Amino acid sequence: MKQPLNLGQVRSFGNVEFLARQLVEGFITGLHKSPFHGFSVEFAEHRLYNTGETTRHIDWKVFGKTEKLFVKRYEEETNLRCHLLIDTSSSMYYPEANYGKMTFSVMASACLAYMLQRQKDAVSLTTFADQIDLQTQVKSTPSHVHKLFTQLDLLMQQPKPLRKTSAADVIHQVAEKINKRSLVVIFSDMFDNSEKADALFSALQHLRHNLHEVLLFHVTDKRTEEDFAFDERPYEFIDLETGEKVKLQPGQVRETYQQAVKTYFQELKMRCGQYKIDFIEADIAQGFDQILQAYLVKRTKMR
Repeated sequence: MKQPLNLGQVRSFGNVEFLARQLVEGFITGLHKSPFHGFSVEFAEHRLYNTGETTRHIDWKVFGKTEKLFVKRYEEETNLRCHLLIDTSSSMYYPEANYGKMTFSVMASACLAYMLQRQKDAVSLTTFADQIDLQTQVKSTPSHVHKLFTQLDLLMQQPKPLRKTSAADVIHQVAEKINKRSLVVIFSDMFDNSEKADALFSALQHLRHNLHEVLLFHVTDKRTEEDFAFDERPYEFIDLETGEKVKLQPGQVRETYQQAVKTYFQELKMRCGQYKIDFIEADIAQGFDQILQAYLVKRTKMR
């Protein structure tokens, strides 16, 4: 079984562009070798052949791999505009040993940026917490994408801030600024105040109302944040966004905590489904193939 990349090693290596290239190329190679070898990056560059149309544009090499008829899509059909949004609030720097969720989100974004560049699609990067910190242009040039990798490297090196998230306000701003139909990819742990859920979904609905596609990666350390799998001993738990502290043993609250988290996450999934937003659970222990797979599935649906 393929071992996920150690997030501590990612931080110490510190070159997201090189790592992204290695991860994406390995992912694509793995798809070709797997039982699903036909489902790969080619699917973002081709569409299924429709009976009755000319056979002139059939890609026979892809037919040889998949035994299915695909035609090469024209450039105006393949160009995609993608906006990558990364939540940089304090809770994203958990677990503190390797700033796990932030490290994972930065590296996942780098992988998608490299994949988009490989497919000659345009990409932009937005980072936010209680406000937008960075918002680049959306372009496909190699120099632009290299600048995005530089920004991601800087983000990886940034010390943990003490900042809450205001995802709803930021997403509304992003929706107003994007003037062409795009794919909006969001990396967030969604640990905003649960009472603000209505505001958050109003903002996500704003994106959908403007005809954008939305891919929401719900980034968590599943073992501790969902399963609450801590050893049975006294702990001091600290809210990373408020600094509030509480001392207890996990067994005292585990069942109540698990139920509360389960209820909240189920509501997130249900409401995303209502608004036709792709909600993807992204466990930081499971590596980056899950991100690339979800992106390719979404990419093939966007015609």
